[in-house]
Amino acid sequence: MGDSPVGCGPVSESQNPSHHDRTSGLVVAVDGTSGSGKSSTCRAVASRLGLAYLDTGAMYRAMTWWMLEHGVDVHDAAAVALRSGEARIVSGTDPTAPTIHVDGTDVSGPIRGEAVTGAVSPVATVREVREQMVALQRAIIAEATTTGRGIVVEGRDIASHVAPDAQVKVYLTADPAARAARRAAEEGGSDLAATEAVLRSRDEIDSGRETSPLTMVDGAAHIDSTHLTLDQVIEEVVTLVRAAEVRA
Repeated sequence: MGDSPVGCGPVSESQNPSHHDRTSGLVVAVDGTSGSGKSSTCRAVASRLGLAYLDTGAMYRAMTWWMLEHGVDVHDAAAVALRSGEARIVSGTDPTAPTIHVDGTDVSGPIRGEAVTGAVSPVATVREVREQMVALQRAIIAEATTTGRGIVVEGRDIASHVAPDAQVKVYLTADPAARAARRAAEEGGSDLAATEAVLRSRDEIDSGRETSPLTMVDGAAHIDSTHLTLDQVIEEVVTLVRAAEVRA
């Protein structure tokens, strides 16, 4: 499978690893709050079942990185909208080694830095940015499903907007305190209270934004990971996928 250009900006980078345990053609949409374990869960499920994997949040971070690199004021929605079509974003779909490139540069590390983390919310709320990202995301999903592979897609508006016809819809949450503890541990013992405050603020932004807010759609399986191990969450999602495969 090759690159799939969308407009003048982002394109997809396809991976095609073989796997003995493949669930073909299914779309697994996983939405949820920041720090709820979406990435770890989705990558593990995709790898185990031989599905492609797409981290839509990384795409918004990549766009934010480009804006910062080009000196665009991320709080100026008009400026962000005007320049958003210039960024060429390539998103890999291999769950064992997901990649994200902007204009040929691997930004997998930089997009996780403090600068991007602090600027991604205003960029992600710009309508033109979301329209471009959603178009790319849908192209990647279509490529994965039409080739019979299937894909696990994580984000905040996947089941509600990007892929409303997904055969499996999961809404993954956890108590803010639990999410803060996990995030603080990942970041080497950062301030717990400050981390929780940031997560709560992000929840409010994601749920309250005008365009594609975070919400649990009808028919989604709600998994609260507060008191679950990662393996337990993975098993719950795999069970949902297997059930959908039988129905198909």
